[in-house]
Amino acid sequence: MSTKMKDGKKVVLTYGTFDMLHYGHIRILKRAKALGNYLIVGLSNDAFVREKNKQCYFTYEFRKEMLEAIKYVDLVIEESDWNQKIPNVLQYQVDVFTIGDDWAGEFDYLKEYCEVVYLPRTVGISTSQMKDDFNLQELKKGE
Repeated sequence: MSTKMKDGKKVVLTYGTFDMLHYGHIRILKRAKALGNYLIVGLSNDAFVREKNKQCYFTYEFRKEMLEAIKYVDLVIEESDWNQKIPNVLQYQVDVFTIGDDWAGEFDYLKEYCEVVYLPRTVGISTSQMKDDFNLQELKKGE
C-alpha cells in the first residue's frame, strides 16, 4: 500500500492553515508526529486561504516560520489547492495521512495510497473561536 522513505522513516502528512497558533495546534501536531517519525505539514498559502473564503491574521511566511520552530514538525510544504494531496502522498512516500476529525470521511479516498487517521480536535480551543473572542473584545473597547 505505502512505501517507506529510503532511510526507513515512517512518514506522516497533515495539512492546515495554522493561523494564530495555539495549544490545540501543538497537541494535534504532537499526536500526528506520534503516528510515525517524520512529520510533514502542508501549509495553506495565502491565495488558497482566500480561495477557501477565509482570512489569516498572519501571512504564509510567518505561519511557516512558526511551524518550522515546533519540534514535532520536520518539513513544511506549501499547499496551494485541494488536488495536491495524492501527488504529495506519492512524492513524499507518505505512510499516514492525518487531519482533525472535523474532516472525518473527507479524505478516505487517500486510503488507496496510505493509512488515513482522523484525530480528535482539542476541546475548548479553535482559531475561529479566538478570532470571535478578539472581535468581541474590540467591540467592547469601543463602547
